[in-house]
Amino acid sequence: MTDNLTVFIVDDDPSVRDALGLLLGIHDYRVAMFADADSWLRAFKPHWRGCLLLDIRMPGMDGLTLQRTLLDQGASLPVVIMTGHGDVDSARAAFRAQAVDFLEKPIDEGRLLAAIGEAFARQRETLDAAASRDQARRRIDGLTQREREVMERVVAGRHNREIAAELAISPRTVEVHKARMMDKLGVASVAELVRLSLG
Repeated sequence: MTDNLTVFIVDDDPSVRDALGLLLGIHDYRVAMFADADSWLRAFKPHWRGCLLLDIRMPGMDGLTLQRTLLDQGASLPVVIMTGHGDVDSARAAFRAQAVDFLEKPIDEGRLLAAIGEAFARQRETLDAAASRDQARRRIDGLTQREREVMERVVAGRHNREIAAELAISPRTVEVHKARMMDKLGVASVAELVRLSLG
């Protein structure tokens, strides 16, 4: 199952694009193809999800430069590098820029499918983490001002009496706000609260 994720192929060789598109289509992957880095960058939308299957040697911007550009822009699409001219320096540069794999042409079908599977797994992890952060932010936004003040102090390691003194309320009132705040946030311990607050 590909969860509506897309394999974006960027390769200047039409026969390679067609062969990869056919192979991936047989395996029920959704595919989009681009002839060079510039056309990919012009078309790219930040909400695109999936992975990038990227050739190194292309006219204009090469694949490694495109990979670094996307990384610098904060794009979360995992990248699988393909090349007909593999060397150690290129492989090192690709992995430094967080490539999932570095595949030499002619591409081995098993390695390609495994690399795309790993890339999709990474993409799902990124999306799940973002969804968790959004959910935590919404829960925190639902706290009252006082509950937020108590939360900040609990996370900072303050005890109820210290919090009470700082906020000019009784320790019992701190306990009530703390219990309500933790209930709203769906956490059962201070450790969980700290993890949630860190996003």
